[in-house]
Amino acid sequence: MGLTISTFIARRVLMLVALLLVISFIIFSLLYLAPGNAIDILLGSQPRTPETVKILTEQYHLDDPFFTQYWFWLKNALHFDFGTSTQTTLQVADEIKARLPTSLFLGLFAFALELPFGLLLGILAAFKRRTAIDRGLVALSVVGLSIPAFVGGVLLLYVFAVQLKWFPVFGAGTGFVDGIAHLTLPAISLAIVGAAYFVKHTRAAVISAIDQDYVMFARARGLSSTTVMLKYILRNALIPILGLSAMMLSYLVVGAVMVEVTFSINGIGQLLVQAASSQDMPLIQGVGLLIAALVMVTNLVADLAYFAIDPRIRLRSAQK
Repeated sequence: MGLTISTFIARRVLMLVALLLVISFIIFSLLYLAPGNAIDILLGSQPRTPETVKILTEQYHLDDPFFTQYWFWLKNALHFDFGTSTQTTLQVADEIKARLPTSLFLGLFAFALELPFGLLLGILAAFKRRTAIDRGLVALSVVGLSIPAFVGGVLLLYVFAVQLKWFPVFGAGTGFVDGIAHLTLPAISLAIVGAAYFVKHTRAAVISAIDQDYVMFARARGLSSTTVMLKYILRNALIPILGLSAMMLSYLVVGAVMVEVTFSINGIGQLLVQAASSQDMPLIQGVGLLIAALVMVTNLVADLAYFAIDPRIRLRSAQK
């Protein structure tokens, strides 16, 4: 008997919650793992006075046992309250809300570029295997995988923004059209690695599907090449790409850190770098937990999609 979708969702959500709890505990512990006194870390550049020490001690429950402090911090985090930034003295939640839309737009823009290009080139390489086209596309994917996003970003910035002046040099722009112009180069630099992954895995999946017996039988029945390609080859070959899509979405969240710094984009990645350089612990905790949650949610969505379209996953899950 197959596993129902509701049971599968319940299992995955419970796993996500448990993992988030573990990660939240590790992130909270950074306050005590970092060198220095907790009060000094939370004060940042503010002067140390008896009044500020008393306020911070009460606000973060520093006189309570360690696990009690974590419990209060976790309750606040569930309400998106991570305290006050030690550098800007603004609420961490407000800092995140101001920059999150830019990072999400950049990530989705990069994903919209890498997915179709990666799939099409991977399919082309598979159907043209052992030809010059195949070897050329494989070579390009190797080069794409070898170039870090921020290195590609610097190259794109120099050529297309500084030399050719086709795109703005820095910033995220204002409004949709201006935002597209400003974020095109950052999105391309992020999408290069992702597209290379899609080419590599799509090519392997399509070649594997082409060599299956059911494809040979479909051709023997006299089905057209288009029907065989769409219904038998691509339909089965692209199922594993769903898992890769989630991995690439997760990569876009992490990879955007250095790209945002390279292009001076006021996003979550740049905020995390600034927080780390200034040892702004409340900001590090808030952004770190948000990124971890985004990565896990994207993987959960991919698991659910994978489960819904592939009955073999339901069968294997039911047998465990």
